[in-house]
Amino acid sequence: MRHAAVLVTVDGGHRIIPPEEEDNDLNIVASFDRRGDHIYTGNGRGKVLVLCSKTLENKASFKVTQGTTSVTAIKTIEFSRRGNSFLLNSADRIIRVYDSKTVLECGKDGDPEPLQRLQDLVNKTTWKKCCFSGDGEYVCAGSARQHALYIWEKSIGNIVKILHGTKGELLLDVVWHPLRPIIASVASGVVSIWSQTQVENWSAFAPDFKELDENVEYEERESEFDLEDEDRSITPDEKKQDEDIEVDVTSIEPIAACYSSDEEEDRKEQLLFLPVAPEIEEPEDTWGIEGLDSLETGRKSGDSKENSSPKKKRPKTYDIQLENPPINELHPLLASKPSKDKSTYSGKRAGRPPNSKKGDRGKPGK
Repeated sequence: MRHAAVLVTVDGGHRIIPPEEEDNDLNIVASFDRRGDHIYTGNGRGKVLVLCSKTLENKASFKVTQGTTSVTAIKTIEFSRRGNSFLLNSADRIIRVYDSKTVLECGKDGDPEPLQRLQDLVNKTTWKKCCFSGDGEYVCAGSARQHALYIWEKSIGNIVKILHGTKGELLLDVVWHPLRPIIASVASGVVSIWSQTQVENWSAFAPDFKELDENVEYEERESEFDLEDEDRSITPDEKKQDEDIEVDVTSIEPIAACYSSDEEEDRKEQLLFLPVAPEIEEPEDTWGIEGLDSLETGRKSGDSKENSSPKKKRPKTYDIQLENPPINELHPLLASKPSKDKSTYSGKRAGRPPNSKKGDRGKPGK
């Protein structure tokens, strides 16, 4: 909205993030880091600021340059779920991978060197959206010209795969699954799911399993379907095998895949279990907490109606007053098509209609 970035809290309070005075550019993109301790902002002049999320104090800053002298505008900032890497999608069609620790160590007006520079040297593709994989080992970027996804390996920087969607579609967004190798892309109002083709291999689960091309007559053993095998050999550990094994179903063990690289230690405040509501085959319209409350009050008063619906709670809204906000400006995602009202009336000239006569000026219209 061509306004300084605003940090909004849940209770409705907000603070305006002050931009740099020397780079008075309001084309700002902002993003939290993985922990939420810092806010990374980038503007149209290639300036990146690292601010403390609590005090809004400037911790580090650097400029993204194209070549030696010219700077390039920053379009998006994306952080990985594991590790300390983040992506800078800039207007020069290059995706730069930085390490957040290195950026903080360089301090203000530093010059950190990116870990990787990812680009399409053949087609010179501009990137609409980029993201990391769940483990942070791969980088996925979507083309702004067509429905195509490019995947690089972060450690080496070489391109691994190019996924082509339907021709004629324009890509809007790309998201990688946090745990599984699945990518979701949005284009022309349709969500496409990209995943690997699963090949069934039953011999991997049972070594003695054989795949048959045709039916084969099976000869059963004499004692195969007997309740008690009289011919089996008695083992010395037979008593131990017959003992029941106690299975612990009460203790909740955390899933290792859901932790990030520095969250291996168990924390008490983390949510590890979500209670599930009971499944009802034919639920009524008034089922739920609000419905039960309305039913109980209706039974006590005796004024309950059959077709009465539970009251919905109104959501809380907060109005944020901005200083010198942009007037009559649409959001960049909504301003892609020009409005029809302006185009229809802009070409008409003021005056009398073209088919009217001179003598009809003072007469009222029929």
